[in-house]
Amino acid sequence: MYKSNDGRSKGLNILVGMSGGVDSSTAALMLKEQGHKVIGVTMAIYRGKLNTTTSYKCGGACYGPDEKEDIEAARNICNQIGIDYYVFDCVEKYNEIVLEKFKKEYLSGRTPNPCVWCNSLIKFDVLPRIARLNGIEFDKFATGHYARIEEEDGRYILKRGKNPKKDQSYFLYRLKQEQLKNILLPLGDYTKEEIRKRAEKCGLAVADKPDSQDFYEGDYNELLGVDPKPGNIVDTDGKVLGEHQGIWNYTIGQRKGLGISSSEALYVIELRKDTNEVVVGFKDKIFSDRLTAVDLNWIAIDKLEKEISCQAKIRSTQSPANVRVKPLDSGNIEVLFENMQKSIAPGQSVVLYDGDIVLGGGIIL
Repeated sequence: MYKSNDGRSKGLNILVGMSGGVDSSTAALMLKEQGHKVIGVTMAIYRGKLNTTTSYKCGGACYGPDEKEDIEAARNICNQIGIDYYVFDCVEKYNEIVLEKFKKEYLSGRTPNPCVWCNSLIKFDVLPRIARLNGIEFDKFATGHYARIEEEDGRYILKRGKNPKKDQSYFLYRLKQEQLKNILLPLGDYTKEEIRKRAEKCGLAVADKPDSQDFYEGDYNELLGVDPKPGNIVDTDGKVLGEHQGIWNYTIGQRKGLGISSSEALYVIELRKDTNEVVVGFKDKIFSDRLTAVDLNWIAIDKLEKEISCQAKIRSTQSPANVRVKPLDSGNIEVLFENMQKSIAPGQSVVLYDGDIVLGGGIIL
């Protein structure tokens, strides 16, 4: 709330990104209950029937053929709580920015995180811009993410959600200051259980709807749209142990599905695009205590000037690990872990924290 010229409290116009799930639905409800004028909006990103040979239901994936059901769920929620609702076509931008990058990364032997790029470049950028271009006026853009934003001395700081089990700050580390300035995250101080109970108490039909588990639940080859590219599976000495149909079918640390007999479990430890090889080794080979990160985005600081001690996450579900971070002459950073880390995958993100504060992060090289 803010004060108008006559001193009375006045609500904001808030655009809420709606997914058809319990989090965004409850966020919209909470903001309306606080006296704001709330407008619901959904980005349509699914480009239609894919060349798929499998039959499945996405069941909560962000990208898939059940998008129409999610849109209908979001529309019903907006009708229930009495707010306007809009759907905007973001298909072309999503394909250009997210899917093409996803394809390029996988075919290069890296493991991308599409949600990170979607948040910074589509959900918190393209979607609100399209809304404004279509004449929707709003003061803030809100979502149902479990994270917090605070202003400190003119800088907008991203913080972890208060419930570490549901914290989603990892997926938001690429947001810029101008974006953070105009964002509200009303669920950052709550647990998922509290939000579900609130939704149930208010009679929201999505109160028990399962969470999204992945951005796509089908076979990734359906998104890549490329023919098999046979190559060798080799050990660290170059000995051929088997054959693969494309390095994009594997990720660092993978153990199952190798089709190789061995007295001890083998893991994928490297993907070599130039030689089209999948390199495997025993468990000790998938641990490392360092990484180099590129394509950095800083939030709490302008840039890293000197070595610091902080914490880092190399995947969204892990607890932050103690690290030292060194700036490199190239403008990249080296992250040195206090303890060995399992399956550090190129293409994924490393996010740096100072306690609850997100310092920034980058892409693992």
